[in-house]
Amino acid sequence: MTSLCDVSAIGLCQMMRAGDVSAREVLDSCLERIEEINPAINAIVAMDVQAARTQADRADKTLRAGEEVGPLCGLPVGIKDTHVTAHLRTTFGSPIYASYVPEHDQGIVHRLRAAGAVIVGKTNTPEWAAGANSRNPVYGATGNPFNPLLSAAGSSGGSGAALACGMLPLCTGSDTGGSLRNPAAFNGIVGMRPSPGLVANERRPQGWFPLSVDGPMARNVADTALMLSVITSDSCEDPLAYTLPTGAVRAVPQHYTPTEPAITGRLRLAVTEDFGFAPTENLVRRAFRARLPAIGALFGSMTQAHPDCTQADEAFSIQRASMFLSAHHERYVSHFDQIGPNIRANIEEGLKYTLHDQARAAVQQTRIYRSYQAFFQDHDILISPAITLSPRPWTELYPAEIDGKKTRSYYHWLALAYAVTLAGHPAISIPVGLDEAGMPFGLQIVGPRGGDVLLLQVALAVEQALASDPVLCRPLPDLDALRRAPPIAQYPGFFG
Repeated sequence: MTSLCDVSAIGLCQMMRAGDVSAREVLDSCLERIEEINPAINAIVAMDVQAARTQADRADKTLRAGEEVGPLCGLPVGIKDTHVTAHLRTTFGSPIYASYVPEHDQGIVHRLRAAGAVIVGKTNTPEWAAGANSRNPVYGATGNPFNPLLSAAGSSGGSGAALACGMLPLCTGSDTGGSLRNPAAFNGIVGMRPSPGLVANERRPQGWFPLSVDGPMARNVADTALMLSVITSDSCEDPLAYTLPTGAVRAVPQHYTPTEPAITGRLRLAVTEDFGFAPTENLVRRAFRARLPAIGALFGSMTQAHPDCTQADEAFSIQRASMFLSAHHERYVSHFDQIGPNIRANIEEGLKYTLHDQARAAVQQTRIYRSYQAFFQDHDILISPAITLSPRPWTELYPAEIDGKKTRSYYHWLALAYAVTLAGHPAISIPVGLDEAGMPFGLQIVGPRGGDVLLLQVALAVEQALASDPVLCRPLPDLDALRRAPPIAQYPGFFG
């Protein structure tokens, strides 16, 4: 029997509006699932149950009164622990902020509340979202729902794991080197990196810097689009949001909620295993190749091709270091002993670079961007594996080698993601079955510049086409096994 917490976000919203279920019933179903499953994987790390119930009761009162309600009225939502939440503990995974309870919501959370969402709790992340393994000294590690001893990825790993287990229908995430897309791939859910500026973020220290974006995570593409329609904003507090026509987002939020899939038979598809440089694991290459016949059959044509991403490694390393230096150097000086190895590595790398290095990286990134523009003159959509490898144990800080070859840095294994980040194009990860290790496998679909709507429509078309295929449909974790599993906190190395 399907529990309420397993129903899609769109389905739950429809049921609540019709009076078939109450917001309180939906919340209680989510809380029951969290109580049953969370000890095994540690996805949800902070909650205020009474506040959530108060929000749900308020939503029920509004719904019963027949008043006009927001698109998420009464829907439980999880918030990544790097997103600031009023009166709910927000730690950023850092001991420095272990007891921090903010007074105000940041913009993305405010927009969710304004849409009627019930904020249930915070989802786990690595310290300051640095790295793709969601483990920190405040809350410990998040385990993968398909094997709790393996990584749920990151930095939005708690969100990905919570969604996979039906704890919540929607969660927030953020993405620099794949932090929305990597956990989606590892946990068998959907994560979308929108175009920079589409989801306004007033907390980015370098406001003009497009590498880091916030975005939606859900269990299917339609729910992802629904969430995106709520969190988009042309807030003047984010200078990148100027790219949106004034009022367009607020006036036509349904623009980002496509109800019809793309007619993919008219589209020219390009596919790549590695963008010409990413250290993609052989297991991942085999899984990707095995899926190409089914995927290629959906499109008008399919070509093995990719943009020129030469120098992407250096460009991303320098730009990323600059971003971390601006955000964390002050803490590095004042709280050195409370800063973890990933943050230290980024800051110390940034301190070594010169202004000439930064200028060179900016030129390299611009070349990659222009390569993408030329590429998308001949291709409509680009598809690759979402991540370079199958999940590894969360006790590893990062994968030090792939197929016996040493990685260059703690984030080198994220190259399939940052190849797209550097270009500023929208991308989404959708689940397409399991790999040969029995872990979820994700496809990264990349759209043209500003093509967020087309991207969602294509992802929806692929999802629907594969939904009836028992091998390629979205995989589900064994919840009964997770109910029986020992608490993840008992394992050595839980806190790092």
